[in-house]
Amino acid sequence: MSRPPRTPSWATRPGRAARLALLAATSALAVSGCAGGAIAASTPASNGQSFVSGSPGTTLYRAGAGPAAPVVSGPLVGGGRLSLAAYRGHVVVLNFWGSWCTPCREEAPGLAQLARQLTPSGVRFLGIDIRDSPASAEAFMTDFRISYPSLNDPSDILALEFRDTVPPAGIPTTLVISRRGRIAARVIGGVTYDGLKSLIQRVVAEPG
Repeated sequence: MSRPPRTPSWATRPGRAARLALLAATSALAVSGCAGGAIAASTPASNGQSFVSGSPGTTLYRAGAGPAAPVVSGPLVGGGRLSLAAYRGHVVVLNFWGSWCTPCREEAPGLAQLARQLTPSGVRFLGIDIRDSPASAEAFMTDFRISYPSLNDPSDILALEFRDTVPPAGIPTTLVISRRGRIAARVIGGVTYDGLKSLIQRVVAEPG
């Protein structure tokens, strides 16, 4: 009679089985998130513990050769309306965010600081707040001292206008748009103060 396969000793060490189960569950979640295509569980229900699927990173476009930014408009968090067309002729930093998104909270202080420093020189900052409640969005902007406006986009309608360059509903994602209204740089995932400042300076230096 053949014996049943022997369980390796390493699998029976205290805590080892639990760690293996956790690793398997984490791997399955990562695979299912990427297979979903648009977004890897970055929703209010997930508490923002992960963000866009695909490969985070920075994309630079040759000067004047980037895709044209859609001319979106809509209501603002806190009231009023704004069109991206109002910023034509300025370098624009466009940030997709949500108050429930952990990486968005991590990058917010750097964005707020850059806006305070660079707005006087003509750079414009604009947010698109997706899948959020007005109260949560306003609290987020107050907590992180974000003085620049954000379009309110609870149903991802505005975000989908950028589907050719931004993962659908994927946040955080930040675009740097040239004075001519073309996307000059894209960062998928959280930005850093130094990294984003360098991108902005590069686009500001491009011929008008």
